[in-house]
Amino acid sequence: MDEWVAGEAELRKDLANFYHLVEFFGWSELIFNHISARLPETDCYLVNPFGLNYSEITPDNLVTVNVDGELARPSAYPANPAGFALHGAIHSKRHDVNCVAHTHSLAISAVAMKDAGFAHDNFYGAQLVGRIGYHEFEGITLFADERDRMVESLGENHVLVLRNHGIAVCERDIASTFMLLWIAQRAAEVQCHAGQIPGPNRALPEGVAERCKASAKKLMENDKVARMLFDSQVRLMRAKLPVDWM
Repeated sequence: MDEWVAGEAELRKDLANFYHLVEFFGWSELIFNHISARLPETDCYLVNPFGLNYSEITPDNLVTVNVDGELARPSAYPANPAGFALHGAIHSKRHDVNCVAHTHSLAISAVAMKDAGFAHDNFYGAQLVGRIGYHEFEGITLFADERDRMVESLGENHVLVLRNHGIAVCERDIASTFMLLWIAQRAAEVQCHAGQIPGPNRALPEGVAERCKASAKKLMENDKVARMLFDSQVRLMRAKLPVDWM
């Protein structure tokens, strides 16, 4: 494919902003990890050029790849098929999602180390009841034979905890994926802090947890809320970190 498709310019701008937000909030992992976004009406995806810091990513230098992470358009930057194994697996099987974000933040990685995984007794964790799949650690995510197992572990959920590793979240668009990542990150942070305080956590009654699950689902289905949240954080970030491509 050669020409940009309809809506691609705005998609590129949103995705570059998502990368910058991850850096802004301290969730990045040097030049590693990815956030990918499906190009409308295609089987190709936008992703970061390997080797750049998240702060160096712009709408124009995002690379276009297929589900195997191979370049679908010429680029000055190399593709990174190994690093795209997780993203390609989800994009190729879950056609209801158009954005996938993978992070290893300290809090997320700590929770991924625990047998119990995410707790659901804090405000944010309660919003993730019944929405998380868990995948056993098989080593660095490089190998094609793991792809189907990762997708099976995700199931119909939108959060995949990679045990002993990190997390992947996926949603219908960039703004919703950012919102879900923020909820998961906050849940992990609160869980880590609560774990440092002596004494048992106050568990939520099952009925309250289910109500939180239903409320969170309804909130995530509201396109306007996710968009307002995303745009508000971009404004906050840009007030402190202006760029010349806005």
